[in-house]
Amino acid sequence: MKILVCISHVPDTTAKIQFTAGGTALDPNGVQFVINPYDEFGLTKALQLKEKHGGSVTVITYGDATVEPTLRKALAIGADDAVRLDGVPTDSMQVASELAAYISGQGFDL
Repeated sequence: MKILVCISHVPDTTAKIQFTAGGTALDPNGVQFVINPYDEFGLTKALQLKEKHGGSVTVITYGDATVEPTLRKALAIGADDAVRLDGVPTDSMQVASELAAYISGQGFDL
């Protein structure tokens, strides 16, 4: 069974968030980024399915090189493969379209 888990790169919920001087953007200095906790839960469930039924687990995310540590963490947790679609997310529809275009031709079962 080929399982795909979409993960996102988010600020750690325990981090103190600062904004830029204009207050319009997140200041990433000093902020630790992690796998979205809900996505990590999904990854854990996918790994349990893999253990029970066999197969492989792939994680996918959309972003630039700054998301690489999040993918490495997913691999350390147990994912077999990681895919980063390179780009700068502008809105959720754009990200969903890019992900769907890639995923549709890959033959994932779940």
